[in-house]
Amino acid sequence: MGLLAENKKALYDYETISRYEAGLVLQGWEVKSVKGKRLSLKESFVIIKKNRAWLVGAHVARWPGANVVSTQEYRDKELLLSKRELVELSSGVKIKGQTIVPLNIHLSKNIVKLEIALAKGKKLYDKRSKLKELDQKREIQRDLKHFGYK
Repeated sequence: MGLLAENKKALYDYETISRYEAGLVLQGWEVKSVKGKRLSLKESFVIIKKNRAWLVGAHVARWPGANVVSTQEYRDKELLLSKRELVELSSGVKIKGQTIVPLNIHLSKNIVKLEIALAKGKKLYDKRSKLKELDQKREIQRDLKHFGYK
């Protein structure tokens, strides 16, 4: 699985409840740009309207060799999900405090896929405790390495 882009801020700001893998409807030049890692998931989100899921706010840089005159770099992209997944996501979003966030774009059998998650926002004290826990783990690893255990 080749990772093309990751939304690190999503994992920092949200606690994932369930994860889904969705296909993306892309134009030809967008596929080339995505495979060339010329994209960003920063500030992007997923919405559901008319029983379809859409990726909004993702930036795909214009491919230099594209013949298309008007390329929209921030075009909304449709996500390919099953009906069951769409029902689960739409019912999950109706619960207060839950949203759908894109986590990463990767290649699966040479097909561009988007990993999304139904997520709940973290509180400030959750973020602080997570950072404290990571610092403690880092110190333990540093001490073990210093004393020759790993």
